[in-house]
Amino acid sequence: MNLDTKPKNRILIAEDDPVSRRILQSFLVKWGYEVIVAVDGAQALAILERMDFPRLAVLDWMMPGLEGPQVCQKIRNESNRAYIYILLLTARNQKEDILQGLESGADDYLTKPFDAQELRARLLVGQRILDLQDNLIAAQEELLFQATHDALTGVANRSVVLDTLRRERSRQMREGGSFGIVLMDLDHFKYVNDQYGHLSGDAVLQESTRRLTQCVRPYDTVGRYGGEEFLIVAPSCDAMGALGLAERIRKAIEATPITTDAGEISLTASLGVAISSEAAPFEAQVLLQIADDALYRAKEHGRNRCELAVSVDLEKKASPAPAASLLNPESK
Repeated sequence: MNLDTKPKNRILIAEDDPVSRRILQSFLVKWGYEVIVAVDGAQALAILERMDFPRLAVLDWMMPGLEGPQVCQKIRNESNRAYIYILLLTARNQKEDILQGLESGADDYLTKPFDAQELRARLLVGQRILDLQDNLIAAQEELLFQATHDALTGVANRSVVLDTLRRERSRQMREGGSFGIVLMDLDHFKYVNDQYGHLSGDAVLQESTRRLTQCVRPYDTVGRYGGEEFLIVAPSCDAMGALGLAERIRKAIEATPITTDAGEISLTASLGVAISSEAAPFEAQVLLQIADDALYRAKEHGRNRCELAVSVDLEKKASPAPAASLLNPESK
């Protein structure tokens, strides 16, 4: 969402009476707000539905077209957007009017003629509420990120990338097509930890991850499979495409030494590639097995190379399974 640097200092006033509008605007400008003006309910709604909408709004109840409570209702029906704090301003002061205004989605209610300092105090309350909500949302997003991403490298954790693999296989069963996976293992990584220390090993993992993620497509998923192993799930990818992806990653890893506090460390990677196609579909676990076999061959053949799962593996392990088996963890 593209908001200004201080979005909660921007405020919408919707008032059809020009005298009341100028008075209200003068107070708000004096208090340091950036004021956006609407002369009726329809214009107010259009402003609040923009990408750069203000987070504070003062709406007059009685306006041509849409009234203040109607604007509130329409805004509250849009749940997938940042919260807008709405204060209704009206000459009505009966309890049933207050109840109607609040039930429409307004956060607060002020009767005319309003006291300027009371209005200012209520807007400050609104700003505090927006701050608290934004902080809560940020904390929730941080907790979600921590639960789904590897703490050291920042890519998806093992659970998430394996779930992505299962979902991609499920999609293939419904829609057809092919997809690939790449298993990458950093060569001689134990030597790096033993020779340079674990802090340098961490720096190597972080830089290797950065290079890896620069090679993949935006819709590919990269996850830390375990230790120095990474799994890439590549949707809509055939054998040549997946092998090409693996080769780009291999070249990126070996391109230049990695700088650490213990000095520069040259590194290579071995990669195993496997494809699940319409002609030879594989369950997630089987696909991982044949990719691991290909990775093992890359290690055996001298490391720093990519290996595609060979036909003998495909013939041996191809066994399309019922759709339910993918969704049942006990079937693996």
